[in-house]
Amino acid sequence: MAKLRNQFALTSLIFLLAIAAVAPAYGQNAAPPPTPPPDSTLYTSYFSGSGYQNISWVVCGSTQQSSGCYSSGSLGPFGRAGALIEGNQSVQGNTVTRAIYVVDIGSGSGGNGVTLYVYKKTDTVTSSYDTAVTTLTKTVTLPLIGGRTAICSMAANNGYLFIGTNQSPQAVRVQKSNLTLTQVGGFSPPINVTSITADKYGYVAVTFGGFTSGLSGNYEFGPNGQGVGDGGGAWFMLNNRIGLSTTTLPTSDFMPAERLVVRPKTAPQ
Repeated sequence: MAKLRNQFALTSLIFLLAIAAVAPAYGQNAAPPPTPPPDSTLYTSYFSGSGYQNISWVVCGSTQQSSGCYSSGSLGPFGRAGALIEGNQSVQGNTVTRAIYVVDIGSGSGGNGVTLYVYKKTDTVTSSYDTAVTTLTKTVTLPLIGGRTAICSMAANNGYLFIGTNQSPQAVRVQKSNLTLTQVGGFSPPINVTSITADKYGYVAVTFGGFTSGLSGNYEFGPNGQGVGDGGGAWFMLNNRIGLSTTTLPTSDFMPAERLVVRPKTAPQ
């Protein structure tokens, strides 16, 4: 009898250990992956005729039951579209909206004004089709100098746009939520903006000078839009989406020793 009791106890112990080994697995199940946006299998291509006075777009890709090109439209007219960028998408049901920002560097009566146009692109996706439309929502005059031969630079993070031209010694920071403007950068003697670049975390570098004067400088901004550094040198940033063409970037061997400094943060009280 004692032997049977011992066997029963041993069997029960093995059973309990097995349950204990399996139970944590249920609590450690990974969360299901997020549902992709309804337009994740679609893409929008843009193209322009001579002068970049009108920008055309077409949406292609596939839905659950079809593939091909679904909708098309155009943005403009502009004096000369100098830079474009899309904003992040917002999803509600099967509808996806995003902003398209276009910088016109040929606006105004003299053709050298700079204007920011904000369009809203709306995609309504069904199992067999995508209906896309664009509407102009805002127009903002920027305190920059343009012209039909000007070169415009623009980069963005989640909250801000940074825009400049090679005819202006300062860039502007545009808050996406309300389109308020702040002029940023500037050196003495003045040197014009030559590039604006960003990394995947939302840091932005505004680069000045370097092509003709030999003088160069840079300002860096964090994801919150606030400045995090500045100094000499034609510095730029890279991201993991678009390769940066060096033909648009000045060269610089300037590495100020004072930038290579680590400062301890103040300990919390």
